[in-house]
Amino acid sequence: MSMDYKNPKLVLETAKVQPGRSVWRSPSNLAIVKYWGKHGRQLPRNPSISFTLDRAYTETEVAYAPKKGADRGIALDFYFDGSPNEAFAKKVKAFLESITEIFPFLNQLDWTIRSTNSFPHSSGIASSASSMSALALCLCTIEDELFGTLSDDDTFRQKASYVARLGSGSASRSVYAGLALWGEMGEVPGSSDLYAIPMANQVHEVFKTYHDAILIVSKGEKSVSSRAGHGLMESNIYATNRYQQARQHMHDLLSALRTGDEDHFGRILESEALTLHALMMASNPPYILMQPHTITLINKVQAYRKETGHPLYFSLDAGPNLHLFFPDRIKEEVENFIHAELVPYCEDGRWIADKVGKGPLQL
Repeated sequence: MSMDYKNPKLVLETAKVQPGRSVWRSPSNLAIVKYWGKHGRQLPRNPSISFTLDRAYTETEVAYAPKKGADRGIALDFYFDGSPNEAFAKKVKAFLESITEIFPFLNQLDWTIRSTNSFPHSSGIASSASSMSALALCLCTIEDELFGTLSDDDTFRQKASYVARLGSGSASRSVYAGLALWGEMGEVPGSSDLYAIPMANQVHEVFKTYHDAILIVSKGEKSVSSRAGHGLMESNIYATNRYQQARQHMHDLLSALRTGDEDHFGRILESEALTLHALMMASNPPYILMQPHTITLINKVQAYRKETGHPLYFSLDAGPNLHLFFPDRIKEEVENFIHAELVPYCEDGRWIADKVGKGPLQL
């Protein structure tokens, strides 16, 4: 693990630089096997694998111009949903300062970043995954435009995944379509703790048509951030067993994904979701992100599955909102069920009909 992408040669002759910009739309992702617990500089305690989504995304525009002032640091204006956002600006600026050895030209230009989400941020849909991957893709595009260093798509995506990881671990997976795996696994060639790798061409056809109905139980900002949650794993009495369980789940899941075993897939999906929230409840101090309606919805989904035999399974991210996963062939029945029985438990009746997506899009 010696790769660090530090490149002191990426320095500009600022007199020759014309203003420019890069725009990417990058999706969120939903981890099937969860990443919860890290060490070092954003390195995972266990491998994780996720579906890249389609309609839950962040659009980010990164514009640059020759620097006007003599300031040697990062010069940044940041806008979220069209308005200046101090809290986000602070986070993004700190992130950019942490990667100046990878992109030395960051200190040489004036930056304006505009970002917007298609979904409520900080509510347990992975907004850091979509936003940090979009930002990393923009920066790698700008590097390639200014220096011609990343013309090969595989090289480009690997670096984008590496950079995204430094901002948000799960963001490393959002740069790929379909499914992506992050974390070193002996049985998966090329897998690494430093960046994610694409897995879409290694799974059964049925999983390429999967839908994710996101039931918005609460649009509010969650009480404990994912960053804080990861930190609490350090003292969690169950942490070691959890990391072993995650590795076993990954092994079993890869087999289910290859063979198209939807029930085995679904059992692991639900076990991982509930384990994630159990770990939160067993943290010190303990906390609960599920809400009463989350539990009601879970019970209804399980009862529906028992009654119909349909492979409809749920997952949760680090928040109260429920993700329902199902194959395309039962889309109509599941959406009827959502409208008839589940919508009353969603805030303002809101849910997002999402699906496995084609990955980020340069705009």
